[in-house]
Amino acid sequence: MTTGQISDSFPVDEDAGDDGPDVRRRRAARALQAVAFDTIGAGYGEAFPAKDGQLACGRQLLAELEPGARVLDVGCGTGDPTVRQLVAGGLRVTGIDLSDVMLSLAEQARFPGEHPPEFHRIDLFDLATERAGRVWNAPGLGPLGKDGFAAVTAFFSLILLPQDEIPTVLARLRELLRPGGLLALGMVEADLDHVPLPFLGRELRISGYLREDLERVLVTAGFAVEERSGHPYAPASTTLPPEEQLFLCCRRVG
Repeated sequence: MTTGQISDSFPVDEDAGDDGPDVRRRRAARALQAVAFDTIGAGYGEAFPAKDGQLACGRQLLAELEPGARVLDVGCGTGDPTVRQLVAGGLRVTGIDLSDVMLSLAEQARFPGEHPPEFHRIDLFDLATERAGRVWNAPGLGPLGKDGFAAVTAFFSLILLPQDEIPTVLARLRELLRPGGLLALGMVEADLDHVPLPFLGRELRISGYLREDLERVLVTAGFAVEERSGHPYAPASTTLPPEEQLFLCCRRVG
């Protein structure tokens, strides 16, 4: 059973018309990340099976949002557990990712619920911009989507960005949220800025913040941090070091 549609996407390794050199460099780096997650595929869930903090954020969203409310899951991967949890709870979920393999796994999965999810392949940096429609064939995730979502979830997707891009993305996520809309965020607590690290047989550049610094970034981007928790986490894969995971439930201000 197909539960959603993956939007047609512009090939990230080709020129998109009027893109400048900085955009092309960023797109090339993101393409390498997508290839890495294509290779990892379902192995991601096997390496990170425990999702307690993520599921707790989902329960908080379900407790506050009205049935049928629209939620954007940024970096949805295979759809587990967030898409599955929120769809089962009666919400309308749009999942985005840049990995073809992850999105194909999500499309092939069955997500019981009244509102089947939809999936789009898009670089999260292009959300709330005209590139969403021009490059990724997802105009509803561009300026047309302003104020259109009741909540956004972003669990360990922003860690793939350099620190100087994270405030920009947070501001764009805020544009897609309705006034008072909710942001559920998962990050790794670490003072890292796009540092290359081994990850499930690949090398990925990872960013993180100490919790006080992360909260300052969120407040500056126009969010109030309402709930926060830290969870020590040891991945099932012995090649990955233990980490401290941060989960924050935030609200759009203004």
